[in-house]
Amino acid sequence: MAVQITFYKDRQKKIINPKLFSQTAEAMAETIARAGQETRREGRPRLERNKRTQLRKFYDEVLRLNGDIKSKPDDWDYVLPYVNMLIAKAVYAQGRNTLVTSEFVDMLKECINQVEQPKDLDVFANFFEAFMGYYKQYE
Repeated sequence: MAVQITFYKDRQKKIINPKLFSQTAEAMAETIARAGQETRREGRPRLERNKRTQLRKFYDEVLRLNGDIKSKPDDWDYVLPYVNMLIAKAVYAQGRNTLVTSEFVDMLKECINQVEQPKDLDVFANFFEAFMGYYKQYE
């Protein structure tokens, strides 16, 4: 994956990368949209995988988990395993060969591997929101 996703400019101080929700999210949206396209017989690309509805399922799950932790911050140890389980769900969707590409799975892995605390999940949810907004443009 050419685009590197880094949540924080300064992880210790929890200073969010100023380009995360703009340039990084847009670059990932373009990369993942292109990865899902296949050229049709008439020579025009058409989105065959990484369809918005499929990606939306993952986005909705991240929002749900983020909402859960905001309403019950003490449940972090119970929520974190479900955040990590999103990787397995994405790999399963990739294995079905019609849903998502390895580029989308890689993006999820890269983001989820940075989630260590509730604040990190909130940053991930906001990044995913920005990504979905840009994705509409490139799909």
